Amino acid sequence: MSEAASQNEPQTKNPQAENKGLNFALDFGPLLVFFLVNQFTPEPKLLKILAATSAFMVAMIAAIVVSYVKLGKISPMLWVSGALVTFFGAATLWFQDETFIQIKPTIVYMIFATVLIFGMWTGRSLLKALLGTAYPGLSDEGYRKLTISWTLFFVGAALLNELVWRTQTWDFWVGFKLWGMLPLTFLFAIANVPMLMKHGLDLGEDEEKEES
Repeated sequence: MSEAASQNEPQTKNPQAENKGLNFALDFGPLLVFFLVNQFTPEPKLLKILAATSAFMVAMIAAIVVSYVKLGKISPMLWVSGALVTFFGAATLWFQDETFIQIKPTIVYMIFATVLIFGMWTGRSLLKALLGTAYPGLSDEGYRKLTISWTLFFVGAALLNELVWRTQTWDFWVGFKLWGMLPLTFLFAIANVPMLMKHGLDLGEDEEKEES
C-alpha cells in the first residue's frame, strides 16, 4: 500500500512539470520555428526573410492562444513579445525590409529593462510579474539584486543584438538568436542561483519535482 501511495504522489506533481515544459515550448518554440523556416527556405534572401518572418508571426500568435487555453493566462513577456513580433513582422513584410524584425529584440529587451528600472525607482518588485516566475523564500534584498542583474542582462542583450544584426549576415543573426542568446539566457539564469540561495531561495520543492 505504501508503495502504491508513493507511486501516486509524483502523479499529482506531473501537471506542474507539464506546465513548465509547456511554458518552455511557448517561450522558445516560435524562435525554433523562425530558425527552421529560414534554414529550409531556398534562396533568394528576400524569400527566406519573408517566409521566416511570416512563420514567426503565426507561431507567436499560436503560442499566445495555446497559453490562454492550456494555462488560463498569458505572461507579460509573451504578450509583449507577441505584440512586437506581430507589429515589426508586419512592417518587415510590408516594406520587404528585414531591419524591422531585426531591431525587435533590441526594443523588447529595452522594454523589459525599463520596466524593471521603473519598479526599482517606485519601490516595487516587478520581476516576478515580468518573468512569471516565483522565487519561494527569496528575501527583499535577493529580489533587489536579481532585479539589478536581469536589468543589466537585458541592456547587454539589447546592445549585443544591435552589434550582431548590424555587422553580420541575416542567416548568422537568425542562428545567433537560437544558438547564441538562448544558451546565454540559460547560463545567466543558472549563474544567479548561488546568489539566490544565499538570500533565502528555497529549492526544496523543485528538487522533489525533479527527483519524481
